[in-house]
Amino acid sequence: MKIALITNSRIPSLTANSIQAMKVAQALIQLGHEIRMFAPAEAEPVNYQSLITHYGLNIAPPLDLIPSIRFFKRLDFIVHAQRAAKKFNADLIYTWLPQSAALAAWTGYPVVLEMHADVAGKMGAWWLRQFWKAKNRKLMTVTVSALKNALERSTSLQFENDALLVAPNGVELEKYDGLPNPSEARHQLNLPEGLTVGFTGHIYPGRGADLLFELAKQLPQVNFLWVGGTPDLVEFWRGKLTDANMTNVTMTGFVKHDVIPLYQAAADILLMPYSRSISASSGQDIAEVINPMKMFEYMASGRAIISADLPSIREVLNEGNAALCEPGEIGNWKLEIESLLADEPRRAALGAQAQRDVQQLTWVKREERILNKLPSS
Repeated sequence: MKIALITNSRIPSLTANSIQAMKVAQALIQLGHEIRMFAPAEAEPVNYQSLITHYGLNIAPPLDLIPSIRFFKRLDFIVHAQRAAKKFNADLIYTWLPQSAALAAWTGYPVVLEMHADVAGKMGAWWLRQFWKAKNRKLMTVTVSALKNALERSTSLQFENDALLVAPNGVELEKYDGLPNPSEARHQLNLPEGLTVGFTGHIYPGRGADLLFELAKQLPQVNFLWVGGTPDLVEFWRGKLTDANMTNVTMTGFVKHDVIPLYQAAADILLMPYSRSISASSGQDIAEVINPMKMFEYMASGRAIISADLPSIREVLNEGNAALCEPGEIGNWKLEIESLLADEPRRAALGAQAQRDVQQLTWVKREERILNKLPSS
């Protein structure tokens, strides 16, 4: 098929929604489809190789950046992207925007709409209702079943299962083939030797930076590895570490996507220290519906995971493949880390089970499920 991907993500950027859109595009190309991506022109023009490098891809889609005036709140972009998709002779519109999905449905296109968070305000709910009520071939995906419930509350709709699919995010398993053991990974990255607790990802509010700091402070004998974060936040936390005379934390700042698996492999334990309130890059609280891409990466790395015990996280993790702790309970987290670090067989068992469980959760298999679920007529 010829598939037009319409996203409002800034490309390139470091946001999760931008990365996720690119992983979807790559998977669809790997399945043999002809892809063209349309995004707002908010950045400098990018070439094919820069997309490959920035997102750690093997294949990148052709990308059209379409001018958008903020005053129109993306409606001008959506109209222009729809016209561009028609010019591309798209067989399918695949989008993350309810407005784009509704417009495509009104004009008779088959549509896949990916939802990763609740709609914003009354207009967001109105657009989603228009899409859902349209009589065309359509499919809506949600990353966790909790999101279906949230969207039903917001829209006063009931989403029938024949046009809805719970499709968690995915992982590129090939990037995790042949990873070294933690000690060897640390050696390759020139990191301090010794038992290491790791974290990779953004440090927006609710992502656990305060908890990570306190854990490192209370466990000075343990090495902590913090990978990622915007330059200003990395500088802020490095300043706090210096003021507290803490020398057991390595902060890398941003690293290329291709080396993230090696950094994850360098940890004996990987943390997902979410709070009960989590801010997305948009500012929306996504704690109820979070489905972090790093969870699948952690699982693929084969390392023991300690995660905040949130209902949406439990749709993937459980006591068989991870240790789950009450969000924000520093004493509980400290005890769990100490217990796991002292129990190598348990660490190995949790990591191995997580690795088995993630085998069916690749990006390619995800997109295959989505397209197979799309009604044929």
